[in-house]
Amino acid sequence: MPTKMLHVPTADGQADAFVAFPDRGERHPGVLMYPDGFGIRPVVREMARELAGHGYYVLVPNPFYRHGPAPVIELPEYIGEEDRPAVFARLMPLIEEHTAERALKDADAYLGFLTTRPEVAAGPVAVTGYCIGGLLATRTAAAHPGQVAAVAAFHAPVGADGPDSLAAITAQVYFGHAASDLTPESLGELNRALDAAGVDHTSEIYPGTVHGFTMSDTDAFDPAALERHWDRLLTLLDRTLTGAEHVSAARRRGDAVTPDA
Repeated sequence: MPTKMLHVPTADGQADAFVAFPDRGERHPGVLMYPDGFGIRPVVREMARELAGHGYYVLVPNPFYRHGPAPVIELPEYIGEEDRPAVFARLMPLIEEHTAERALKDADAYLGFLTTRPEVAAGPVAVTGYCIGGLLATRTAAAHPGQVAAVAAFHAPVGADGPDSLAAITAQVYFGHAASDLTPESLGELNRALDAAGVDHTSEIYPGTVHGFTMSDTDAFDPAALERHWDRLLTLLDRTLTGAEHVSAARRRGDAVTPDA
């Protein structure tokens, strides 16, 4: 499977990004995948390869490229409880500087780049993200209603911009929340806001999970929740993206996902 690092021109410079896509000489539906705050690293590249193996061209940008190429901050191989204070002390200033204005400028660049790649099929794209990346995915979908057909966010602060921010979304939405992030009462409020905005959505809590449950290099990882995440994400993409029949056929063939050598 072809994978590589490349650079996406933006209004403020060049964003380094990881891409993965099937090597079948065809054009594939495009997916913009925002990483969590820890950024592009082996586990994120593995997830991009997994998704690409189901028939998608996956672009994973470094949201904090203004501070340098990924990894922007030094990370331990495994992020446990004892590592979090030091990691977050370096990470939070980057997150705080990544304003909504910056995020939307970057989203314009990422989508413009993704949709003009020769390997990407014509038609709408999907956006997905994890943690802060899920908020970036939601902002991207709201800002590009005619271009984004599906948005998925996992253990993400998707309501951080307020209920009015959801009203512009025309994409089909899937939100998978950590039990430590959202109470049932808060989930009800969010879902009522989505209903009021007329958003076609599924929004649910993954029982027994904590923030970051999809990331296998952290102590938040939950293998069963990760599998549930893949089921929900792939179902959403199959249903919404141009070429879904081709993707489903590829899955039925059992095309393997081959890791980088």
